[in-house]
Amino acid sequence: MIGTILQTSFRSLRRDRGAFVMSFILPIGFFTIFGFVFGSMRGSSTPRVSVLVVDEDHSDASKSLVRGLLREPSLDAMTHPRATKENPAPGDYTAATAEAAVRSGDAPAALIIPAGFGAHPIAFGPGSTQQAKFRILHDSSDPVAAQVVAGMLEKTVMISMPATMAAVGSQYFDREIGGLTPKQRQQMDQGLAALRKRQDQQDAQSAGTGPSAAGPAADSGGLVAVEIQDVVGEKKKSPMISYYAAGVGVMFLLFTASAAGGSLLDESESGALDRVLSARVTMTTLLVGKLTYSALLAFAQLTIMFLWAALVFHLDFFTHIPGFLVMTAITSFAVASFGMLLASVTRTRGQLGAFSTLIILTMSALGGSMFPKFLMSDAMLKVGYFTFNSWAISGYQKIFWRDEPISSLGPEIAVLVGSGVVLFVVARWFARKWEYV
Repeated sequence: MIGTILQTSFRSLRRDRGAFVMSFILPIGFFTIFGFVFGSMRGSSTPRVSVLVVDEDHSDASKSLVRGLLREPSLDAMTHPRATKENPAPGDYTAATAEAAVRSGDAPAALIIPAGFGAHPIAFGPGSTQQAKFRILHDSSDPVAAQVVAGMLEKTVMISMPATMAAVGSQYFDREIGGLTPKQRQQMDQGLAALRKRQDQQDAQSAGTGPSAAGPAADSGGLVAVEIQDVVGEKKKSPMISYYAAGVGVMFLLFTASAAGGSLLDESESGALDRVLSARVTMTTLLVGKLTYSALLAFAQLTIMFLWAALVFHLDFFTHIPGFLVMTAITSFAVASFGMLLASVTRTRGQLGAFSTLIILTMSALGGSMFPKFLMSDAMLKVGYFTFNSWAISGYQKIFWRDEPISSLGPEIAVLVGSGVVLFVVARWFARKWEYV
């Protein structure tokens, strides 16, 4: 009897495509996504962080440090913007241009190597008042970047500047013991010259070869002085509220749009759709009406979400209403079109539920609704550009976090409106199955 029950149950599961997808395909899909995001991270490694490097000293020591930072595998360091057709040979970053790039979201941090670094690069102990201080310009919506850059800076100073470390160490040693003999000083100078020669040879060999293998991280001993300065959102209370309001809001909008579009399937099964179409209502008119309802519902949901964020988490909402209205309108239109497409390509509510759950959760994981984008690899970030979530989060971040004008939303408007139009046209094409010729 138990065997018969098991056989019947498994046969039912095999026939129910929705239950089969939810039981096997969806878990594997999510495991794969999280594996790509977190699988490459090890306990001893740090996330690869983009950082803009500005050399204001232009000494041999600072140039050696820059070369070391460019080779550091934990950093995606850049001394100048990437070349474009309009600007094939961009100049090096300055403190002003690097700060502007951090403010615009091109990178989460910028490292300023100060003038005077070559003369006083490091400090062994107290009393080093002349030591130059590094500045890290930071976008605090990525809480990891500044700490990683500070740690990798000290590590790189230790590893990539052996001649400088030895020279400064010899000065401290000479001072503390009361002076070296002429012979000792000669031997010290000869050793430093040989060390500098080997370092120059290594720099020449490694130039253009990419990141080298990571060495052991240096303990934080105060060898370099670092000042971290938040240049984006320095007066805002929470850097992630607008991010998650948009991320979570868009994810649930997709579910709502899918459910709203599913009313077409209910009407088709009950016969109500036939009666509507026979009453001089065209399929295009019907879909536009359903789309409008779904978009208005989505607009109301996002508005309530952000009002709640303003009330409970002190999101600065009311000073950004114009930008919010634009982003919410285009996001609502895009997800409503997506809901129409899901309803038109499926045949039953069961198929719609399974298919929409798989697609929406996958889009939300890839697009940044489930975990912050700064934890993702470059490849995963590029894949995320194929989701509504990523573009919506980007737009809301520009408005609420970076305080950018509506004119900066050009890419988000183009992608969300364009994809919404395309999806609605495709949904209309699939909806022909409900029409009578």
